[in-house]
This record gives sequence, C-alpha cells and structure tokens, in this order.
Amino acid sequence: MTELISEEGVVTAVPGPARDTAPSGRAITPDRRGRTTRLLVTGIGVVAPSGVGVEEHWQTLLRGELRVGPIEGFDPSRYGVTLAGQVRDFDPDRFVTPQLKVQTDRWTWMSLAAATLAAEDAGYVPPEEAYATSVFLAAGSGGNEFSQHEIQGLWAKGPRSVGAYQSIAWFYAASTGQVSIRDGYKGPSGVVVSEGAGGLDSFGWARRVVRRGTPAVLVGGTEAGICPYALLCQVTSGRLSTAARPEDAYKPFDRRANGHVIGEGGAILLVEEADAARARGARHVWGEVVGYGATHDAHHHEDPAPDATQYARAIRISLADAGVTPEEVDLVVADGAGVPELDALEAQAITAVFGERGVPVTAPASWTGRLMAGGSALNVATALLAMRDGRIPATGNLDEPVEAHRLDLVRETRERDLDVVVVLARGFGGFNSSLVLRRAREEAGT
Repeated sequence: MTELISEEGVVTAVPGPARDTAPSGRAITPDRRGRTTRLLVTGIGVVAPSGVGVEEHWQTLLRGELRVGPIEGFDPSRYGVTLAGQVRDFDPDRFVTPQLKVQTDRWTWMSLAAATLAAEDAGYVPPEEAYATSVFLAAGSGGNEFSQHEIQGLWAKGPRSVGAYQSIAWFYAASTGQVSIRDGYKGPSGVVVSEGAGGLDSFGWARRVVRRGTPAVLVGGTEAGICPYALLCQVTSGRLSTAARPEDAYKPFDRRANGHVIGEGGAILLVEEADAARARGARHVWGEVVGYGATHDAHHHEDPAPDATQYARAIRISLADAGVTPEEVDLVVADGAGVPELDALEAQAITAVFGERGVPVTAPASWTGRLMAGGSALNVATALLAMRDGRIPATGNLDEPVEAHRLDLVRETRERDLDVVVVLARGFGGFNSSLVLRRAREEAGT
C-alpha cells in the first residue's frame, strides 16, 4: 500500500507497491487544512528598470525616480507609443555563459540573473537531493526578440536561416527550463501563463509544490517585450499610453490617466518551507506567504467585466486563506492599470473589501512601467522591502487623484509599521489574483 497526500492534505491509501522514485529528502506533513507549517521568502533577485539588485530597486522607489523613458534600440514612432521602462546597465555576461546566451532570449537572461541573485541573497546552496528545489516561474509573452530575429531571417533568406534554438528560445517555459538545467533543480517545475497576474499565481503553485514535499521553490518571473514584434502585440490591447512625456504617461488613479507604459524585467524570489529554511540555517527571512486567492471574470477575452465582483472575491479568498480580517491589513499594493475604467474597477474591489479609505494604497509599477508577469513579482519584492523598513513607496505620476475612487492613495513616501500587506494583480483577459504577506514572526527566525 502507498499513502498519497492530496493538495488538501487528505491521506489516501492506494493499493499496490510503494513508489521507489520519490525524492529522498525530508517529507513535509500538512496540517488538517492541507497547509504546510509556514512558507517563507528567504531570497529576492531583482532585474528591473528600477535597478539590478534588490537594494538598488528599493532606493530608486524611495527616491521617487521615474524609470520610464524613450524606447531605445529601434524607432517605435510607427506604433503610436514611444515610452517604456527599460533595464539599463544590465550585463548578461555576468550571469549567462556565452554558450547559453546564444540559445536564449533576453527575458531568459534576466530570469537567469534574477535567479542567481535570489539564491545569493538567501545564501542558498542546493542540497545533494536534486529534487528538493523546484522552479515555477510566470511568463506573459515568451522570447520575443529572439523570435523576431528568426522570423526576419525566414522572410529574407528562407527556412535554412532559422536556427535550431528558435524551437526553445521563444517558448513560455524557456526560463523555467534553463534555470532548472543550469542550477540542477529537478523538483516539480512549470510555468504560469496568466499575463500580469502570473507573478502572484506562481506563489500559488509553489504552495502546492511544497505541500507535496518539495522544501524550496523559485517563483516570480521576468519579461522582455520591448521590440517591434512584441510592441505591436501589446498596442492592439488599446491600453497603452500615447503620451510623449514620461510624467504624462502612466498615471494610475489619476484624473489624467490615459493608459499604461510597458516595461521589462521583474523579480524572482526563493520561498522555503519554514522547517527546511531553519534546518539549513537560512540567513534571514523577508516575510511569510500566508494567503492566496485567484478568480477569473469569465466575461470576455479582451473587455473588462462590468463590475469588480470577481476581483473583490479574489481578495476575500486570500484573506480567508490567511485567517486575516480586512482591519488587520496595513497596506495594499495595487495592480494600478492606469486605464480609467480599470482603475475604477480596482478601486471598487478595494473599497468593497476594506471600506472607503480603509487602508493605504500604492501602485509602485508607475515608476517602472507594467512588466506583465514580472511586474506582479516585483510588487511582491517591493511589499517585502516596505515591511522590512516600515516605509511605503509612493505612486508615481499621481498629480490629481480621482476623488470618486475614495482610496487612501500614497502620494509621498509614508512611514508606517507594516505587519500584513496585500499585493494585487490582474491579467489581460480577466485574471484576478491576491497574495497576503505577513512580516515573519521572531519564532520563525533562523
């Protein structure tokens, strides 16, 4: 007989011989609700317009530096948009070998870099048990620039000009796969494709993986959609700002909101089961993942739902999962679409759960541009930094808040003790996700 533990923690006896292919690492026993004891964030790696490295990113936000500017690398004028949040001073050769670099796209280079930085931050040395570490990243668009070059070669020179690596470099799972291969992480791995919500959804998948016995998971993701092909795809959404000046472009919850600005990069974080983190002597704990909820509008593949019912429901699910009341939440890190209709729906969801001006709200993506799946992962990193220092970064470009939203919008860096933070994200097509973070308690320290 073999005993299997379901995602909900139900033990089932299955007839037949016990499997001999299971990892030999320490087993994790879920409680009656199917949760592991604790899920802690022990490492953060950032590659974003705000900087390479977690502290550079954080100081950029606290200084209120707008990292949106004219698109470099090609002339974007024919597409009607000219601004983006691009990662400056990123040297992929620091993180990617020449052999691997030619096989992969820029977004994978960034994931490899962020994964390295997260492991270094956590002081994480992979255990001898290869199945003890998983990689579950999110992706919204895949290897755009690599694919564009190959397609151009196909059109200009024919099929023989297309390299063999095209078959893997564009693929949504490329970053997950390349990180797993390079670093020898053989635990259950995968990719989440839910556009901007993906960064949070990767945490949801990580919880499932940990429940099933894998002690450590890399989550989050990066994006690199700033090339003609990718820009054209995003322009068709009708949600991009056509403003010429950075300060006039991406303005969440502002009266002059006119769309968002695209960006590249993101964040990768290492999450570990608490006992496993303690056993290996983890350097520090950034925070604890205590709740997660996700819904779908099920309304239209492009148009937003007419109300915020499902968005608010995702928030409530995450709070219930965490055992936290709305009154206990100290900060909401909003999705901040920068589109008037979408901003109004998000405000409805937040006020429906927390009440009018019931909790401080910030949208730090306004400083960097929306990074799709990478953006929601970066917002988790920002939330953890805010909890560490007791400082809430402001929402950029917020000059004239829409009073009808009835939100307590953070317009300047605000000092506040933060114990519980909710991070929100939405994906194009109706995805809604909410993640609840708690400052790590002393007894969870390592």
